[in-house]
Amino acid sequence: MTSKEAKISLKAPKGTRDWSGADLLLRDHVFETITNIFKLHGGTPLDTPVFELKEILAGKYGEEARLIYNLEDQGGELCALRYDLTVPFARWLAMNNVQQIKRYQIAKVYRRDQPAIARGRMREFYQCDFDIAGAYDPMIPDAEILRVISETFDALDQEITIKLNHRRILDGLFAVAGVPAEKTRPISSAVDKLDKEPWEAVKKEMVEQKGLPEEVADKIGQYVLNKGTLDEMIQFIKSDPNLFANDEIKAGIADMELLTSYSKELNTFDKISFDLSLARGLDYYTGLIFEVIQRPPNAKDADETRYPEKSSKNQDASAVGSIAAGGRYDNLVGMYGKKQIPCVGISFGVDRIFTILKARRGEKQGRAREVDVYVMAFGGKEFDGLLLQRMSVARQLWDAGIKAEFSAKVKPRLPQQFKAAEDVPLAVILGQDELADGKVRVKVLGTGKGSEEKDDKDKDQGQLVSRDDLVQEVKKLLQTNTLPIR
Repeated sequence: MTSKEAKISLKAPKGTRDWSGADLLLRDHVFETITNIFKLHGGTPLDTPVFELKEILAGKYGEEARLIYNLEDQGGELCALRYDLTVPFARWLAMNNVQQIKRYQIAKVYRRDQPAIARGRMREFYQCDFDIAGAYDPMIPDAEILRVISETFDALDQEITIKLNHRRILDGLFAVAGVPAEKTRPISSAVDKLDKEPWEAVKKEMVEQKGLPEEVADKIGQYVLNKGTLDEMIQFIKSDPNLFANDEIKAGIADMELLTSYSKELNTFDKISFDLSLARGLDYYTGLIFEVIQRPPNAKDADETRYPEKSSKNQDASAVGSIAAGGRYDNLVGMYGKKQIPCVGISFGVDRIFTILKARRGEKQGRAREVDVYVMAFGGKEFDGLLLQRMSVARQLWDAGIKAEFSAKVKPRLPQQFKAAEDVPLAVILGQDELADGKVRVKVLGTGKGSEEKDDKDKDQGQLVSRDDLVQEVKKLLQTNTLPIR
């Protein structure tokens, strides 16, 4: 080995990580929970390539386009790693002339962002998307998407707030404040940073970097720092004659009034905060936009909410930021095909959700594997390891769909077998005399009373059961909620 080879750094690339054991099982639990909700709402699965033609991704992400990973030319096609799952979905809709679908996709995306792994911000990460494509009556699909969000985080036992805004309201607000049309998207991108930066920093960017007059920036600040319930904010906007005279704002309020009615019926109203500072930096959004954050521990109940609250968004943002986000994008599909297909969707940030769930778990580590039974054997001086018998019992459990393991040694020592079974709830213990009678012992592990104890009084040698009843007894024990190891 040369000195150069010896200096290879054994680490994952910046902004990525390896997944194994308990962490991977927890992430799989998140995937399964989210997928079940998607299926509950009639979702159809979709998978698309991890890279797309560069021209497909171009011009869709505004200032965020700088975060796209471009690939070297391979055989005459300029490609890039996908930035999200939404643009590939739009390309697929146009390419296949699909007019209506509820689609879900769980896959990795890539962004050249500055990573903060402790807060769940990665360069390679999973997104779980659910989108409703097709021409439907206003706000009905949007209201169902909010219901999907609510059901998902209820299933994950997470308290959340769904922040909402409407692109037409935001654009109308900028127009009323005096923002030139050509600066609407750059100013919107600056406002979108209010969840990470104070108003003064955002105002400075608008004035010094975006060239906006200070008085216009101040007027924007009078509006975008307001938030409240749907009812409160609709009333707030309607009560301002300058705002409600704008046609874009009127159209947006009509949508929000429909959404208010639907969200009350779908039981999502109390989780919603209508937040005028929410902008979502991506260029393709055309209507409702939303972002989901973990509800802070000291959050007020809905009936204690002020009208309207003035505050920077970062006061109630959790350390990991948004854990899901999305919105309506009615014009994206038309960029690739002859026909527009209205769409609305949500993207769940699995890595950030995982960060929260793992922090909640605290020092209590989850099981690194999902084995339910460890098959072990012991005996005296004539003990030969009972390998074939252990194999036979393991096969019996596997045939019954029970997750089981045994030592891959001919004559394993009993302490080594118990150590290998540390995170397993049950043991099936084989002994020569018991096998001769057609029986084995089933022992609950994790009680602190091991079969290797020297004091016979403290020994828990397990329950003696016949081989014929083994599967039934194991299944009965696994169905109880009293096992020390789950």
